[in-house]
Amino acid sequence: MSRLSNRSFIPQIILALLAGLGLGLVYSWFLSPVTYVDASPSILRADFKDQYRIVIAASYTSTHNLDRARVRLELLGDLDPIAELSAQAQRMLAAGEPFEKARPLAELATDLNQGFVSNIPTTTPFTVLNTPQDDPIILSTETQVVETASAEESPTPFPTVLFEQTPITPVVAETTTPRPTFTPMPKPGAPFALVGQDTVCTPGSQQSLLQFTLMDSRRKQVAGIEIIVTWNQSEDRFFTGFKPELGNGYADFVMETDTVYSVRVVAGGSFVPNITAPTCTDPNGVNYPGSLLLTFQRP
Repeated sequence: MSRLSNRSFIPQIILALLAGLGLGLVYSWFLSPVTYVDASPSILRADFKDQYRIVIAASYTSTHNLDRARVRLELLGDLDPIAELSAQAQRMLAAGEPFEKARPLAELATDLNQGFVSNIPTTTPFTVLNTPQDDPIILSTETQVVETASAEESPTPFPTVLFEQTPITPVVAETTTPRPTFTPMPKPGAPFALVGQDTVCTPGSQQSLLQFTLMDSRRKQVAGIEIIVTWNQSEDRFFTGFKPELGNGYADFVMETDTVYSVRVVAGGSFVPNITAPTCTDPNGVNYPGSLLLTFQRP
């Protein structure tokens, strides 16, 4: 009898547990759900963190307050905020989103890496327009003699007065000349010319990289320049500046052996054909894939 009574209690215990679980879920989900107040952005999901970075980058583009952007990014709790910005920008480009949408992320990553604002907005100076005036009348320096009026006009004669007229010098208003801004502005449409093509041998490397470094006329690396690599009726497009740890004007592309590539820099239309992956040899005579570094500079 004891065994039968124990077996009869088992379904009742299971039903009681299920009923308690159901009541707990109803209470926690509908009657008193959890409400987050002043929660940290570090607990956000990955997609919400991406939106948070986009908002921070957009605000930085408007204010150029680097310290405030750095503090806001620290709230996300990323181990490497600069790497996360660059990785998100690359994901956006890989998903087919326009570069103008990913540019603020790349610019913020670049400025955080170098520690200062690289693109400071300048205010256009206003030229003071002077109101045109009538041509000044310069009186002669010769002695002017005032004669007495004729007797017919006035019965009382006036004495003759001699005086010298002081010349009036015309006042010419100065025109304000705008001072040049301190922000270096590249020449519009200035092409990037190939100034260096070097083979890079890194022992132990397992792949060949086509590396790029783009600089302006002052040898300062330039970010956001589009590069097109074509081969065998295929094409790949990418931009400089998405790896700020290697340089603001740096970009790279993985090459295959026995493949001929052509490179074109969109800004200026510089074109470099017939590029192949080089081969390097270690001290033991073993061959391994090498890389190729192309350096472009504006005149």
